[in-house]
Parts: sequence; C-alpha cells; structure tokens
Amino acid sequence: MNPLALVKIKPLLKSFKENHPKFLMFVRKALKETDEESVVEVKITTAEGKEFFTNIKINNQDMELIKEMCNFMHS
Repeated sequence: MNPLALVKIKPLLKSFKENHPKFLMFVRKALKETDEESVVEVKITTAEGKEFFTNIKINNQDMELIKEMCNFMHS
C-alpha cells in the first residue's frame, strides 16, 4: 500500500470514529469474538431503498487481516 494513502486515510478514519462511535465499538467487540468459520454479513440500503447484501466465511488469512485492521484502527 502506498504510504501516502495511509496518511490520507488516517484523518478520514478519525472523522468516521467521531461520527459513528457506536458502530466502531460494535465492530471492535464483534471482531474480538470472531474466529475462523465465522460468517460476516453486510447489507446496504440506499436512500432509494435499493438493497445490496453479501456474506463471507472467515478463513485464517482473513483473521490475519482483521487483526492488522484492528491494530490500525487503535493507532
């Protein structure tokens, strides 16, 4: 990843944390309980009511990414 991209993302993440504190608390708690074979589901509903939905089953490589993302979110 481009280091300059990380510099750009950091303040955006800070703003997201401030705007949606309950969401990030939920994500942190859920990720602490997540392990291999867990299923993550995501549903997005647009302002017009259109829905998008997907899910994934977590594997070992995913867990490594999740741990790194958690570390990044805490920094």
